[in-house]
Amino acid sequence: MTTPEHDPQGPAYGQRSDDVTAPVPTTPQQGTATQPVPASAHQGPTTTTATRRPRERRRYGDIAVASVLAALLASGGTFAAVELAGDSPATQSSSSGDTAAAETADGAARGTTVSLTGEQDWASVAEAVTPSTVSIAVAGAAGEGSGSGVVWDTEGHIVTNAHVVAGAQEVQVTLPGGRSYPAEVIGSDPSSDLATLQLGTVPDDLQPIALGDDGALGVGDPVMAVGNPLGLSGTVTTGIVSALDRPVTTQGASGDPADPGAAVVTNAIQTSAAINPGNSGGALVNAAGELVGINSSIASLPTGGAGQSGSIGIGFAIPSGKVQLIVEQLIDTGTATHAFLGVGLDNAQAEVDGATLTGAAVTQVEPGSPAEGAGMRSGDLIVGIDDDPVTSATALVGQVRERGTGDQVRVSYIRDGEQAEVTVTLAARPDEQR
Repeated sequence: MTTPEHDPQGPAYGQRSDDVTAPVPTTPQQGTATQPVPASAHQGPTTTTATRRPRERRRYGDIAVASVLAALLASGGTFAAVELAGDSPATQSSSSGDTAAAETADGAARGTTVSLTGEQDWASVAEAVTPSTVSIAVAGAAGEGSGSGVVWDTEGHIVTNAHVVAGAQEVQVTLPGGRSYPAEVIGSDPSSDLATLQLGTVPDDLQPIALGDDGALGVGDPVMAVGNPLGLSGTVTTGIVSALDRPVTTQGASGDPADPGAAVVTNAIQTSAAINPGNSGGALVNAAGELVGINSSIASLPTGGAGQSGSIGIGFAIPSGKVQLIVEQLIDTGTATHAFLGVGLDNAQAEVDGATLTGAAVTQVEPGSPAEGAGMRSGDLIVGIDDDPVTSATALVGQVRERGTGDQVRVSYIRDGEQAEVTVTLAARPDEQR
């Protein structure tokens, strides 16, 4: 798949807490409507008064609308809008709870799941999940910040957003109960906005989070967000799955000096659960207390000032399937490879049987790429991948990036007014061959 810089659409980025609010361009489906601009969930060292403020394989709702929404939630760590007295960058521990270990399909102990009987018992979900969530404090040349994370395994691996730990020279992880440990970033993947930490000392009672199947989520399913918003550790909020496969573009924290803000495109879970600065890297769990996403960004309305925005009920999470795909590579090698289709893209429309379809127009096909091998041509309009519709260039980028190298996909496209389908085997991006 083409990288963001190959996308002539020029996806707009949301601003982080220290950025100026930018106008959001419209898409072919939006007409002249103005969309919310995402606000960073990265916490900054300001002080305010605290106020009280988570399927079928795929379902959609205006899939292209959020392609311009940015994840401001978590950049380089979340900067606290609430700084607790005596706390360094507002880092706190989560509340603890006694739970029994569940097992994953491979038999490894992994967190706790909650039995679903009768009315949803969110108290039990919170009790099961908070022991597996952590607060993260970072310090670097750019200053201090904080964010959230989840306990991945009993080996001491912690998963968070790449932007939470970007530029970090020191990382401190606070577990439930207040115990704090130094940690090292062993792998960071700005392209997916995921990072893995290793605790310097691994306590015997680490409780990994239970891993769920984001593919089983449906629009309207209940979910809970858990994290360290505004420095308030162990905070839980509930909501529903508002949309699935929402293509969201955010400004990343690339390790490439030539392109430090390379775009992050995520086929995200959209949720109404309140997500605020500091929630970045925290857990989005289903009603069984299983991880279905890593919270990464929010949308916010323009405020007309430089202040940091909070939740307006539109938050985004990286699906757990992609999290697992990337994190396992980061743990094994410290790096991650990404699927590659090999086309340049733009947004376009075509008519088929009297209906107008919007999709991702192929503007170029890279020599030797999977797309060339499958016979794709410049001018083709891609409108679907597997059983998932593609309504924009960004939507296709998100679909390809959530898949792994070597995966076979069915690409549906329109050529000369006729719809056709071809099977393509995705490869690793050439620039990632290390």
